[in-house]
Amino acid sequence: MAELATIKEKLELFDRLESEMEAVDELIRENPSAAQELSVEIETIEKSLDELELRLVLSDPDDLKNAILTIHPGAGGTESQDWAQMLLRMYLRWAERGGYSVKTMDYQPGEEAGIKDATFLVEGPYAYGYLKAERGVHRLVRISPFDASHRRHTSFASVFVYPEAEEVEVELDMNEIRIETFRASGPGGQHMQKNDTAVRVTHEPTGIVISCQSERSQHQNKLNALRILRARLYEAEREAQKEEIMAKTGEKREIGWGHQIRSYILHPYRMVKDHRTDYETGNTDAVLDGEITEFMRKYLLSGERSGK
Repeated sequence: MAELATIKEKLELFDRLESEMEAVDELIRENPSAAQELSVEIETIEKSLDELELRLVLSDPDDLKNAILTIHPGAGGTESQDWAQMLLRMYLRWAERGGYSVKTMDYQPGEEAGIKDATFLVEGPYAYGYLKAERGVHRLVRISPFDASHRRHTSFASVFVYPEAEEVEVELDMNEIRIETFRASGPGGQHMQKNDTAVRVTHEPTGIVISCQSERSQHQNKLNALRILRARLYEAEREAQKEEIMAKTGEKREIGWGHQIRSYILHPYRMVKDHRTDYETGNTDAVLDGEITEFMRKYLLSGERSGK
């Protein structure tokens, strides 16, 4: 039913755009000087066509799913942890602009500033389809606010994105899972500090370790950890299938996948550039405030056109 609703939505958008384009075309043919007056309508149709094109590219069944997104700061202590928090805010603002709901699954603040780790669930149609374009390493160049000498610093943070997996898609064998509890660290009140509310889940066959401590309830932290584990196992299986297909067909994985994908330069000039598509903008404030859909769109469309 969900798949049928998605197909109907695309068809309805196509039919509406076709009618609007025919109406505008007829008006311009009758009165060529009306083209300028209809510029707003034409721009709106173009934006809707771009949206339809992207929706057609997002044809993988997983693209429709919710997304689990994790941000890890790179080496560099407070500077990188602050950059990771800037990225977290950027994605939260993007989700808010797009009408997505967000649930924090794990959040570990840094000692001085920023975050040591953050994982959150983005719920809504095509959340994974869009956000999968963001996985990789993000690089920041700026004058560090934590450096008394006001020197320029380069910081890195890694973004991981997984499609949320249902229980029927990944069945967990609890005999293969080790669950440990420990006292949550960081701010959170006396309850979190004095009780073993944090949970660490280890999947022994793969060695995957998930820690969750953002909730006051040990039970909820356990559920969140298992939810993340299910998503990671699902993604690992998908990647293994891709590798097997590429090995049989002789295809090669894109060089640099999982490494630096985008640079955010705040000094000595201001620019954000995606190294995969060469798309760039000088409006760094808007990008860090969540206006990143165009970066996603350029990447997703370039991948489709190149057959990746």
